Amino acid sequence: MLKYITTGESHGHYMAAILEGFPSGLMLDLDFINGEMRRRQGGYGRGDRQKIETDGVEILGGVIKRITTGAPLGFLLSNKDFKIEGMPELFRPRPGHADLAGSLKYNQGIRAVLERSSARETSMRVAVGAACKLLLKAFGIEIAAHVVQIGSVLLPERNRTVGEIRKGAEDSPVRCIDKKTEKAMMQAITKAVKHGDSLGGKYEVRATGLPIGLGSYVHFERKLDARLAMILMSQQAAKAVEIGEGMGLAGVPGSEAHDEIFYGKARGYFHKTNHAGGIEGGMTNGADLVVRLTMKPISTLARPLASVNMKTKKAEKADFERSDVCAVPAGSVIGEALVAYTLADAFLEKFGGDSMTEIRRNYEGYLKHIHG
Repeated sequence: MLKYITTGESHGHYMAAILEGFPSGLMLDLDFINGEMRRRQGGYGRGDRQKIETDGVEILGGVIKRITTGAPLGFLLSNKDFKIEGMPELFRPRPGHADLAGSLKYNQGIRAVLERSSARETSMRVAVGAACKLLLKAFGIEIAAHVVQIGSVLLPERNRTVGEIRKGAEDSPVRCIDKKTEKAMMQAITKAVKHGDSLGGKYEVRATGLPIGLGSYVHFERKLDARLAMILMSQQAAKAVEIGEGMGLAGVPGSEAHDEIFYGKARGYFHKTNHAGGIEGGMTNGADLVVRLTMKPISTLARPLASVNMKTKKAEKADFERSDVCAVPAGSVIGEALVAYTLADAFLEKFGGDSMTEIRRNYEGYLKHIHG
């Protein structure tokens, strides 16, 4: 139903995105979208570039008088830090980065590789995700993310609601909802800075208000958990995705792994537990969606690792470019956007229509059906 494409380089004139398949009749709040862009720039451990750029997009098409028309949406972000033509070529690829493989694959210098593989590309994915959040919110679906691990510092396990996550994470420099853990995470980042190192971690995205039946079991490409895993793994530095209790389910018996089913006249079918993370058989089951993503440490280090000069083939230290030390807090905002896009896509697949009026009619009819 939905499809987007981004273009632009990290230090080029602009970043841009086109989102097609969006219905007509939704008020597109540009202030909200640009607020999401600014959220992506925040977080303790971010680099100096965020002090230069003040991210905000223009809408180039698909909207008239703030209302979507059904035509493709166009977003444009102009870079203040535009200097790509004058930047030096690099020859010492960074371990863990796209530098080496990208340079060999496309038969070009490292500069062109890092300019496109840079996580600045995610700015446009946040803009696309923000539009999708507005669509989902119109049907009572809310999404929030928070950081649960940075380096070896872990947030104590406990179920939190979307409201609790949003309130706690927005007030935290590392988007952690527990003050004691937040302090330890910030200390770990400060220590990494002093040692010229970087840190990864893990964040959790939760969505509430989802109806039963988004996604499908009939074909692998339509399974919602597979779609979420694919798009989240496309985020820079992503190394693992877990749905619900994820890897923890490997160590418990089935009697403790599955969510028993209940029925109430007011609620319809529901579960009292949520080990599955809101997805069973590739479909939403009415519980909150819970997905976690693990990010590896940033691959650009102030104390570079061993590499090879691609011109001389001699051993040298990797190149250093201005970089973050820890991007997990920003990554959680990107994760929200990616989940929002995937859920919006599945929502339109299920209730699709060309206008919000048509979609709402389909949605309300389905809710009556599944409540019996």
